[in-house]
Amino acid sequence: MKNLKFKLVLLFFALFATVSPSFSQIPDEIVLSIQSGNDVMLASYFNQNVELVVQSHDDVFSKSQAQQIVAEFFKANKPKQFSIIHQGGKDGARYAIGSLVTNTGTFRVYFLLKNKDNNSYIHQLRIEKQG
Repeated sequence: MKNLKFKLVLLFFALFATVSPSFSQIPDEIVLSIQSGNDVMLASYFNQNVELVVQSHDDVFSKSQAQQIVAEFFKANKPKQFSIIHQGGKDGARYAIGSLVTNTGTFRVYFLLKNKDNNSYIHQLRIEKQG
């Protein structure tokens, strides 16, 4: 009986390990770009149009407009630390929720990535003051 339980647990972990984590994995470059305040690297993941909520900006912007808004945000709020709190998704779409600590306070960061032509693009980005 003990041996059967062990085999079942082993089978469960083997099945879990074979599920590809890449569908819900957020590209490291996105995390690094937010952590370092690198708007250029972050914008390289923007879709042609991005639903953006950053401080007083709340609309759908072109990739270049969104980059300018994010650059202004990073200039006014120098990142100190960024960490992903939660992430998930399914085929073709992934999301992440993170915490960004800056010199002016802590912000909650939400973003949604969708796959297009075998690449991931940010379709939505929200950076909202916490507390």
